[in-house]
Amino acid sequence: MAKYLLLKHYRGAPTGVNDVPMDQWTPGEISAHLQYMDDFAARLEETGEYIDGQALSPEGTWVRYDGEGKPPVTDGPFAETKDLIAGWMVLDVDSYDRALELAGELSAAPGAGGRPIHEWLELRPFLAVHPTVTE
Repeated sequence: MAKYLLLKHYRGAPTGVNDVPMDQWTPGEISAHLQYMDDFAARLEETGEYIDGQALSPEGTWVRYDGEGKPPVTDGPFAETKDLIAGWMVLDVDSYDRALELAGELSAAPGAGGRPIHEWLELRPFLAVHPTVTE
């Protein structure tokens, strides 16, 4: 099995087909989208391919260690993760092809007008641990 991180973006990805921002969707359209995501995750839980997933709030802060004292906190000037990542899902699948298949299916979640949004999703493999001992 191989683990993959599937990232949904608020911004920064190529434009989807049904590119109406979620803040312009009706409450019913939002509910249908979230239900699709929940149903997708539940189905993959049954097959053992779903590890975890969360939607992220748009609020966030950059923090770094800067020596003794209070760490600096900033809201920029760089593109912020909170602006880019809307949520994530961790998959544990047999192959890269299966991860691609599932990402393609999730891309078809409904959006405005109940039509699939065909959003671009970022699929990233977990870094594999390489053995440190040679024979």
